[in-house]
Amino acid sequence: MRHGKKVNHLGRKTAHRKAMLANMACSLIEHKRINTTVAKAKALKQFVEPLITKSKPGNNLTAERGTHNRRVVFKNLRDKYAVTELFSTVAEKVADRPGGYTRIIKLGNRLGDNADMAMIELVDFNELYNAGKPKKKSTRRSRRGGGKKEAVAEANVEEAKVDVEATEDSKVEGNVDVEAKAEPETKVEEETKPEPEEAKVESKEADAPDEPEAEAATEEQSEPEVAEKPEETKSEDSGEDAETKKDDSKE
Repeated sequence: MRHGKKVNHLGRKTAHRKAMLANMACSLIEHKRINTTVAKAKALKQFVEPLITKSKPGNNLTAERGTHNRRVVFKNLRDKYAVTELFSTVAEKVADRPGGYTRIIKLGNRLGDNADMAMIELVDFNELYNAGKPKKKSTRRSRRGGGKKEAVAEANVEEAKVDVEATEDSKVEGNVDVEAKAEPETKVEEETKPEPEEAKVESKEADAPDEPEAEAATEEQSEPEVAEKPEETKSEDSGEDAETKKDDSKE
């Protein structure tokens, strides 16, 4: 039965197992990925991730804290070059990641003994796998009453949003009222506007056809008078001629 078996001994004594995990962790930090069996990869994941957390810049803000974390990591890794690499290159890459620094990918069975093989790698150093994924915002939650403060802050933000929306709605309603008031005024102005000159010209043109008829009627009335006048002048001329003839005959 498997009661209380929390540590996989990997078929080795304690000293041998710790030395093996330390060497595997140093190789992982140096090369960023290694191939091993699935059982060893799972044991290495539990061994190395707490050490990576200690190397993050947020956990080494003071000199005393940084020195303490370096000593703890060196006690487990036993390699000063691996410690330097971990606290410089790796720590900068994983600074924004809240845990889960490694990934295990199964590779199939080994030819000799048919053991399950896997590749374990540091997640942030696989640029091909993370090329198309956007970075997520890091959110950190505290356990000392921080949840209440966050809830209050969120409530305040929501209230501010509601106030802003209410003010925007009131502004829109005010604009609608102003437009509604402006419409009757524009209608009155349109009604009181004087007729344009074009309308006057059209009215004159509409009245114009009556004038030719009146002119034609006056011409008809004046034509007989003009015709009668020449006859009167002729008769007057003939009378004058007769008088002149009579005078000549008397002489």
